[in-house]
Amino acid sequence: MTDTDRNEDFMNEVRKNLGDYRFIHSLAVAKSAVELARRFGADEKKAYTAGLLHDIMKDKKPEELRFLIEEKYGVKLTEVERNNHKLYHAIAGALYVERELGVTDREIINAIRFHTTGRKNMTLLEKVIYIADFISEDRSYNGVERMREKATVSLEKAMKEGLQFTIIELSEKLLPIHPDSIDAYNQIVTEDENG
Repeated sequence: MTDTDRNEDFMNEVRKNLGDYRFIHSLAVAKSAVELARRFGADEKKAYTAGLLHDIMKDKKPEELRFLIEEKYGVKLTEVERNNHKLYHAIAGALYVERELGVTDREIINAIRFHTTGRKNMTLLEKVIYIADFISEDRSYNGVERMREKATVSLEKAMKEGLQFTIIELSEKLLPIHPDSIDAYNQIVTEDENG
């Protein structure tokens, strides 16, 4: 049985770990991920699974997540990660689905791990989950319609918009910006300039 055949079990785990708001968001991201996967040629089953699981640890308290990451799973956070607790849920989520739920598909695990920061050389599935999280039907932030429009044209254009949004928001709040986000932004802007 592959990871994508276990969505019913995963649905129960997500329901158990999340409140109503975040559960509805996870379902919306899974739906959006499938639509993006269909449009841009990613694996739709993997997109659904990763979208469903992407926020599985989001409702946990930062100190609980930090304990899980560093103490239970033995992964050392970088200084930037330690100083921005909004990054914890993606790191903890990837570790949790792999070690507790037995997900073995590295592509799904990495899509969960990098859905908040992005990174250099993202896979198609990683881009799909990153963008699906921004444009799911439950989202209503200022600029979401422009983001959705870009996602109909190209994942790269949407990625550029999403990374710019994140970098500006973090810098305005005087929060550290993860080097993975800077790397992803630099790569996508440079490739766009050269392409």
